Amino acid sequence: MTDHRAFAWPPAPIKTERLVLRESEARDRAAVIELSASPDVNTYLGGPRPRAELERTVPEVPGQLRGFFVVELDEAMIGTVQLKPHAPERPSSRRLGAGETELGYLFLPETWGRGYATEACTAALDWFAGTLPGEPVVLYTQTANARSMRLAAKLGFTELERFEAWGAEQWFGVWPSLTPSG
Repeated sequence: MTDHRAFAWPPAPIKTERLVLRESEARDRAAVIELSASPDVNTYLGGPRPRAELERTVPEVPGQLRGFFVVELDEAMIGTVQLKPHAPERPSSRRLGAGETELGYLFLPETWGRGYATEACTAALDWFAGTLPGEPVVLYTQTANARSMRLAAKLGFTELERFEAWGAEQWFGVWPSLTPSG
């Protein structure tokens, strides 16, 4: 059983070839609001949230949670990657037994198609595998979200099941945490 309190947080920034994954700072607030208000980003996530509501409710330093990484390119936030506790809303034995950590990610639309999500998620998963070896990670996405389906395949997630929820077909997969890909 994964105890998300068992690992030190925040870790030192994780650097990839082009990106830095780090903890959230006050300077990230505007980009977090943009991610949540973007119709493009939220097409498969229930739609965008009203900007005025976000301006009122997003804390000064957003995303101060274990497993919440800001993804930075050239010192500017371009997205987030989260490794958060998995709590399936409609449990099935396959989903409950698959893993207790869920991968989530959001990237600004102007950064799509450049491999940043693959690079950032790979780095976060490698960090997770080094921190909690042997602990699997799960991922949900709508099957209609072709970009997310491709990313799941690139990252090595294996489909466990498809199911209907929120008026659309959902995909559920697992990533077996073995050792970091180094």
